[in-house]
Amino acid sequence: MRHRKLDVIQRAQTPDPMYSQCRIVGCSRPTTAGTRSGLNRLYCRRHEDHFERHGSHTKASYRAEVLTPYRKTAQAWLEMNTDNPVVQHASASIEALYRNAGPRVEAFRLAGLAPEQKACAAWARLRESRVSPLKPIAAWLAVELAIKADTQPDTKSEFKLVQAAKLVHRMSSGSHKRWERVRPSGQVLVEELHKYPHSRGQVLRHVGKQLGDAADMVSAYHLAEILDTLTAA
Repeated sequence: MRHRKLDVIQRAQTPDPMYSQCRIVGCSRPTTAGTRSGLNRLYCRRHEDHFERHGSHTKASYRAEVLTPYRKTAQAWLEMNTDNPVVQHASASIEALYRNAGPRVEAFRLAGLAPEQKACAAWARLRESRVSPLKPIAAWLAVELAIKADTQPDTKSEFKLVQAAKLVHRMSSGSHKRWERVRPSGQVLVEELHKYPHSRGQVLRHVGKQLGDAADMVSAYHLAEILDTLTAA
């Protein structure tokens, strides 16, 4: 294992002139394999980082003003159809993610944890904040609706997973601490700590996959109906 790790480090630090240019049209930067910054033979560091954050090498995440109308419509539809067996199944699946997430882990203690553990921590924060299971489902549906309405969509599954996971990550917020410290003079100082988890990398893929497994049946059976509701509004 140690030998393999050293081999990967050595390869990453040895530029390969065969992979000298990023494959994105119009980008003249070298791939990470063509520099000393990684092993990617197709993309430069900038586009690789973009993929980690957004789930696409070129397309940016949907902005709040794009997703909010879809989320509100999906949320309203879900609340009016809580007796629907498909909605009940999706809601029960989210509740199972809540239950199985383990204890709450504060955002400032996530460093060093595996992506799977960070994903569990996100669900645990939602559970402890008493976020309705319908809200993550609405987030998934909102992304589905946004992609459907997009004139230049990224239709790869990875983009959808990451976009939905970013919404869930935002719902789970972060950790906030506040305490008072008394100085020798008697003056009381109030100190605060606010920490938000990083919304990028494999943790988003895990959260998105888990959310998709729970909510995809709702979109499969009822996305057109929800879209009609949005159009009629």
